[in-house]
Amino acid sequence: TSPSITALKSLLTTTLRIMTTDNRVFIGTFMGTDQLLNIILVNTEEYILGNETSRFVGQVMLPWRLVLHVEA
Repeated sequence: TSPSITALKSLLTTTLRIMTTDNRVFIGTFMGTDQLLNIILVNTEEYILGNETSRFVGQVMLPWRLVLHVEA
């Protein structure tokens, strides 16, 4: 197993904060990726930068092309 796959597996069930190119932030539990490396989160809240409100979106798949930044 490559070091990058081991690192990715270590993040499973960790809460991630993901910023996207359209000024949204998703905070949810990392459940994995698909073959195209889209990120799958569950129990997710969506925030729009500059707006103080959030909404619960549940399970989401974030296309890798939209991801700017990921924090664990």
